[in-house]
Amino acid sequence: MKMNCRTLNHFTTILFLSILVALSTFVFNTTIIVAEEPLLYKVVWDTPSKNVYETMPLGNGEVASNTWIDEEGNLRFYISRIDSIDENGQLLKIGAIKISLTNPPPKQAGFKQILDIKRGVLEAVYGDISYKFWIDANRNVIVAEITTKTPQIVTVYNDGWRNERTKYAKYESSDLYNICPSEDKSFREKYRERFDNLETIIEPDTVLNLPDAIGWYHRNIHSKPYQVTAEIQGTNDLHPQDPILRRTFGAIVQTERGKKIDGKTLQSTEGTTHRFEIAVHTKHPATETEWLTETKKILADTQNFSLQNRFAEHEKWWNNFFNRSWIHITQNKNSVDESSELSDAFILSRAYVLQRYVSACAGRGQLAIKFNGSIFTVPEKGREGNADYRRWGPGYWWQNTRLPYSSMAASGDFDTMLPFFNQYFDVLPLCKNRVKKYFGHGGAYYPECIYFWGDMFLQVYGWEPWKERKDKLQKSGWHKYEWVSGLELAFMMLEYYEYTENTEFLYKKAIPFTIEILTFFNEHYKTDANGKLFMSPSQAVETWWDCDNPMPELSGIYAVIEQLERLPDNLLTTDNKKFVSDLKQKLPELPLTKSPDGKMMLAPAQRFANKRNIENPELYAVFPFRLISYEKPNVEWGIEAYKHRLDRGSLGWRQDDLFAAYLGLTNEAKNLLINRAKSKHPQSKFPVFWGPNYDWMPDQDHGGILTKGVQSLVIQCDGKRMDLFPAFPSDWDCDFKLNAPYKTIVEGQLKNGKIISLKVTPKEREKDIHILLQNQ
Repeated sequence: MKMNCRTLNHFTTILFLSILVALSTFVFNTTIIVAEEPLLYKVVWDTPSKNVYETMPLGNGEVASNTWIDEEGNLRFYISRIDSIDENGQLLKIGAIKISLTNPPPKQAGFKQILDIKRGVLEAVYGDISYKFWIDANRNVIVAEITTKTPQIVTVYNDGWRNERTKYAKYESSDLYNICPSEDKSFREKYRERFDNLETIIEPDTVLNLPDAIGWYHRNIHSKPYQVTAEIQGTNDLHPQDPILRRTFGAIVQTERGKKIDGKTLQSTEGTTHRFEIAVHTKHPATETEWLTETKKILADTQNFSLQNRFAEHEKWWNNFFNRSWIHITQNKNSVDESSELSDAFILSRAYVLQRYVSACAGRGQLAIKFNGSIFTVPEKGREGNADYRRWGPGYWWQNTRLPYSSMAASGDFDTMLPFFNQYFDVLPLCKNRVKKYFGHGGAYYPECIYFWGDMFLQVYGWEPWKERKDKLQKSGWHKYEWVSGLELAFMMLEYYEYTENTEFLYKKAIPFTIEILTFFNEHYKTDANGKLFMSPSQAVETWWDCDNPMPELSGIYAVIEQLERLPDNLLTTDNKKFVSDLKQKLPELPLTKSPDGKMMLAPAQRFANKRNIENPELYAVFPFRLISYEKPNVEWGIEAYKHRLDRGSLGWRQDDLFAAYLGLTNEAKNLLINRAKSKHPQSKFPVFWGPNYDWMPDQDHGGILTKGVQSLVIQCDGKRMDLFPAFPSDWDCDFKLNAPYKTIVEGQLKNGKIISLKVTPKEREKDIHILLQNQ
């Protein structure tokens, strides 16, 4: 076998790791397994961590950790949950843990740490100390195991920082008491006395007094910020319950040979094996007793199963997860990448695999993934709140929140999509009633900026009560008329149905939601002299503030109607069919303009002015709505708009990678994605801790665009049509398994420009496959 330098380096690395792991099998029979797919599904570090930027993420979709082993041999980790919302609406960490040894390894001892994501476990060897750390995929329990060659005592510390009532000096954009710069400050001042002087105050955690364990919790004893948003915006009669009050979250730590030292310290008495189990729980609403009873039960229930069986089931979950789908890209004989470092193809493949893992670690809870750090934030120098801090604060911006979910259908990760759908669908009644209160007509719109309970940020809505306003919309102009959110969510829900054919989801959620969104546009805007919908005042996302018939909303309506028309005839009522048909007839054509070259291209709106931001709204007809793409008429409109776009980049939420792939611009898409895969947070050691870019680290928008972009090189679908390799570079090979609409799975291998294997399930869907390698 002929080897180039890079192949030889890979081979040498694999051989070295295999030998090292074999040598680290101690007399007490601890072995780290390196499987046959080294490096893609394993992150290997050969030095202990120097600081909090050198952590590894683990999680079960609801509970997660940033975990590291420091130079003193301490096993340390931050604990987080997706729903640990405090009295200010902020997503807090549960806390932090430090596990220390009485006889730590010497700093010069050998070290090897491996995160094996296919097994969902971190294993490490430091001198003669062995570590194993995992978060049970099937229950909300963290397991930390330490094995020593000679007997010693191991101590666990509650290393949390919320020990006293703390006032934050600064506001983030979506903090509940923030000022609205678009209105007179006197409106806000009226609430100062009632709401703690309008200061963000974090209450301390409560340390439990347990006989044989340690534990703590945070309980929201007030919800003043929620109360003020509901009162000002007129939604206080629309919430089924207070979303913050009496929400209780925390953890209990126990060990087999436990000796409690104090309320924050627990020892595992002398021995060579030590295991700590930590139950992490949120209950809302709850008393302390209710939360404590349920959290203790989580720990008690684990005793019904052996540790060996629990870990086997845990490994099985992660193995099944990665068997749902995969994309492995390698370089072929046509490659001109001769660098001695890891190849671009490998770096991109690893980024795809690891980002999908990070999303799964946070994607099965009660709330959507936070774009600005997910649940893997760590302390940042000069920022308040320790590891609780995240730039932009607690709110959800639609344009950011959607991006981690854009690739999940093709990955087959339907379970991780549901919390996202549910969070937004659950506030549909509030959005409908808000429209009725504010405008007096039917339908629903979703503001760009909302909290998880549906109210808008006060920074954008303003502090003047809705009843006292003539214009009841938000006062901030940044997204005052930006209403594409509901259309895009409808598009994603209908796409979810196409992939799963889940008729219960379609009937109960997707169709009712979609009809309400379309009804809003139909009733809110009038028609012009030609009988066409005239959408004004409007804006094109945050960029063009003064528009008529903006591209994002108009292309969204067209795309959603196309999806409804593809449904089997019996799935829409006669009334809904007529409504959709009538609305379609009222739609104006997509807006176009002339490029500097004199060619027609997509426009941000029919009329657009007052540019304030750096998005490219004209290309929303390409992504997300795919009305313009390489195989469709008028693709040149999209290519010309892409060529002359005003703002460019491949970081954060920028979507040039996707625009290029959807337009069939192979080299452009490839280079953008490679650049994205190499652009992580410079201080963070983990390969896919991106950012901060426009948001925070790890930046989930950056990773969400990457996963969707890689998929779009390999497969793009439109209705029943499935196109393979529509934008795939000729110097790369590919082994893949992906999902497609109508419960279809496509699996194959591309080698040196030829498909050497292809399996389509069900087989009758083979006729819908189009192979586009000739487009290179």
